[in-house]
Amino acid sequence: MRLIAALVLAGLLPLLGGCATQRPSPSATAALAMPATGMIDVEGGRVWYQITGSGTGTPLLVLHGGPGIPHDYLQNLERLGEDRPVIFYDQLGCGRSDRPDDTSLWTEARFARELDQVRKALGLKEVILYGHSWGTILAVDYDKGLAGARPSGVRGLILAGPALSIPRWIEDSRRLIAELPPEMAATILDAERAGQTDTDAYKAAMHEYYMRHVCRLDPWPDALNRAFEGMGEQVYLTMEGPSEFTITGSLKDLDLTPYLSQIHAPTLYICGQYDEATPDSTRYYASLTPRAEVVVIKNASHLANLDQPEACMLALRNWLATHGL
Repeated sequence: MRLIAALVLAGLLPLLGGCATQRPSPSATAALAMPATGMIDVEGGRVWYQITGSGTGTPLLVLHGGPGIPHDYLQNLERLGEDRPVIFYDQLGCGRSDRPDDTSLWTEARFARELDQVRKALGLKEVILYGHSWGTILAVDYDKGLAGARPSGVRGLILAGPALSIPRWIEDSRRLIAELPPEMAATILDAERAGQTDTDAYKAAMHEYYMRHVCRLDPWPDALNRAFEGMGEQVYLTMEGPSEFTITGSLKDLDLTPYLSQIHAPTLYICGQYDEATPDSTRYYASLTPRAEVVVIKNASHLANLDQPEACMLALRNWLATHGL
């Protein structure tokens, strides 16, 4: 979700108008014993959470993208609540959570510690982590461990629209830009180099890119618009920078691919056919991950859960059932 955040910063948003038996999870009961929604104290402030669903399967903890785009655009994952608790939270600095004015808080390490604090507060002894875009970075950072100790009870990872190598992401985005009509591609690149992204031509070119590779629905659904209304711009600017193609923030050199061979949990990589997190890159990450599977959702882009919700939910349910989660 890093690229779509640039849309808000550039002022473009107005333009886009057969199942295995599950064993009961001990942490499912714990999660359901908590209030359905509330606030959790974390390092730097408080974060908002919501628990949906009442099934006995392993709870699914959802890590939204951005950084700084709250959970709303992933809300339809609550459909998996027939089988398990599905837990959303807005990371610090966006959405319904506190928004401290402190750029020192916007680091990978602090967000991983925040995830651990959320998990402990909710009593999630066992959990499946669902990360989307930036959320895939957060999931893998957390799985690497805090203070040298890997977390216990992570029974599965779902990495949707993975952004696990920012240099590779930049290469992919440049190639996708080159596939636009030549005048649009030139407009984007020229505007980025000159720092002039407020022209009508630039907005039209970005609109075309977003409709191809971010969300293919026209108009965009309310859930996505709500997410942008709750965007944490300070988080995004600090960690990403002014745009997707001019990355100057703390994530600019991030590459988690050396760690992927150490992931022990079963892992599902999922992306859209036209995703900016391209199928080729998604398959590459999976090839480095020992217990990985890949699903590419046809006729979908970065927000496959919105573009093709039925196909996306079916793929998720099938994978969860196959692994008895």
